Amino acid sequence: MECEPLNEVNEDLEENDNDSNNEDSMESDEAEEQEDQDEEPKVYLPGKPLKSGEELVVDKTAYRMLHHAQSGAPCLSFDVILDGLGNNRENYPLSMYLVAGTQAAKAHVNNLLVMKMSNLCGIKDDSDDESDNDELESEDGTNTPVMSVAPIRHQGCVNRVRYTKIGETNLAASWSELGRVHIWNLEEQLKVLDNDELLRAYRKKCEKSDGGIKPLFSFKGHLSEGYGLDWCSTDIGTLASGDCKGNIHIWHLSNSSSSATWHVDQRPYNSHAPHSVEDIQWSPNERHVLASKYSSIIKVWDTRASPQSACMLTTSGTHTADINVISWNHKESQFLVSGGDDGLICVWDLRQFGPNGSSPLAMFKQHTAPVTTVEWHPEEATVFASGGADDQIAQWDLSVEADQSEEINSGELKELPPQLLFIHQGQTDIKELHWHPQCPGALISTAHSGFNIFRTISV
Repeated sequence: MECEPLNEVNEDLEENDNDSNNEDSMESDEAEEQEDQDEEPKVYLPGKPLKSGEELVVDKTAYRMLHHAQSGAPCLSFDVILDGLGNNRENYPLSMYLVAGTQAAKAHVNNLLVMKMSNLCGIKDDSDDESDNDELESEDGTNTPVMSVAPIRHQGCVNRVRYTKIGETNLAASWSELGRVHIWNLEEQLKVLDNDELLRAYRKKCEKSDGGIKPLFSFKGHLSEGYGLDWCSTDIGTLASGDCKGNIHIWHLSNSSSSATWHVDQRPYNSHAPHSVEDIQWSPNERHVLASKYSSIIKVWDTRASPQSACMLTTSGTHTADINVISWNHKESQFLVSGGDDGLICVWDLRQFGPNGSSPLAMFKQHTAPVTTVEWHPEEATVFASGGADDQIAQWDLSVEADQSEEINSGELKELPPQLLFIHQGQTDIKELHWHPQCPGALISTAHSGFNIFRTISV
């Protein structure tokens, strides 16, 4: 944040002021103006009101990469598509593939968007030599990012979309506001994204009716629309979907035919009723275990048991309002993190869950509005990111402890927990974020105002 200079001194002085007073006034104002101009930018803390003449500006030295993208209608859910460009890639410019779902004003004009974002250049460091800077640009010397989109017509707004890969086939599951869950084959869309001529032909085809693109499989057995949706990473093809009536259905990939189809258990896990199942997460290392949330309660299920007796662990009483999102740590699978309408983030140890509830390992109240998204880093077991309706994304590291010997000049900064690494702003009403598993430290977030793709110096 930088302060604007004071207004210029008014030279139309009153005639009855003597010359000496005029000179003193001008010298004083000029000194104040110079002092204000020399003042260094200050760190802005979310929630603090701006003073008159102050404005927020991005400190690009805090980023390794920062890009913005628009998709027309807002996409309030998306997922990262794994690609064949390599893992652990940090050389710029980067490319990445995403699948997102729109929330258009009219139900019949919604789409799944299969996207390729390319030429994502890094931010140059003036201290680097010229050769290092050249690596941040594309081959043609430009740093303009490019986004290509292959749409799939989707009936109803997309409440949530989740990606998986079965064999060599890229798939996505989508939750429609019309109460249906669909599974889509993304192979055609990914193919045309890499060829401009094929993409133009594909888009022309999509403009006619529905383009002839149908889902691989659809399930209409939910009693209402929903948001909970997750693929199991240890049992390929298994899916869980949860609705606003509190019912969870488990899907299993059927091998009874040559074409992909799914068997959906008609017996729902429904101890959530009548509360909505807002989020579902499969265990990263146990194929029969999943976690779900409703109201302010987290439940852990064993799907080998009958639905009536499958709830094995539960916890409640810490969040003072509904929990919106949960994330299961893929490196240390005993840990969950949750975010709620109370702005609270809680870190849980499953080993402490019990029939009478448990207390979280850590609680953070940095967000000043509902937390709408949270996700553990795919490789760093102690790092996660959170975002919310307060228009901020926070990066956290639980391994950081307060250093009592470290002096902090600003009294306001003392209020921040030491585990808070970074606060990113610039979007309106943030809905979902994901770490890119193949581009270390890269975060993608979506909001009503569009997408941000960035990497900070903190992670």
